Amino acid sequence: MQIGYARTSTVEQEAGLEAQERDLRAAGCTKTFAERVSSVAKRAQLEAALDYVREGDTLVVTKPDRLARSVADLLSIVARLEAKDVALRVISMGGQEVDTRTPTGKLMLTMLGAVAEFERGLMLERQREGVAKAKAEGKYQGRAPTARRQAADVLKLKAEGVRPTDIAKRLGIGRASVYRILEGTE
Repeated sequence: MQIGYARTSTVEQEAGLEAQERDLRAAGCTKTFAERVSSVAKRAQLEAALDYVREGDTLVVTKPDRLARSVADLLSIVARLEAKDVALRVISMGGQEVDTRTPTGKLMLTMLGAVAEFERGLMLERQREGVAKAKAEGKYQGRAPTARRQAADVLKLKAEGVRPTDIAKRLGIGRASVYRILEGTE
């Protein structure tokens, strides 16, 4: 059975997720696990997919970066799949597919994963340089803390008798942030 896994990093990438799901269906996936989460966060749907696959199945993804955050992570996932006798198939590799059921497929996946990790490292380096330059020029302020912008709402809800834990849930901020606002330290 072909099992698909699709992931985007943010909700704003909805079209990208839909395109992945479409491509996975076209590749023959009968079930797809999809999520909108950063690759460095807990990926519940990936774990569900890895638990779901059985001997003889193939986990299908559109690109390796949708599956793993690094070569080490990729190889760890492949090892978990191999332990269950499950193959990995990557369908969007510049017109070619990579399938770990073959030695060449395993080699290509490892090499492509290394190139992707290198490319991401370069991108992050350029981003850090850009931020440092903007800070030096006084153009970079950073993101305003979410909780601080909601201080008035926190104080209002507290005055209405709402518990700090419930305030945090209602406003989508951390409980510790609520306490800092109430103590006047934020």
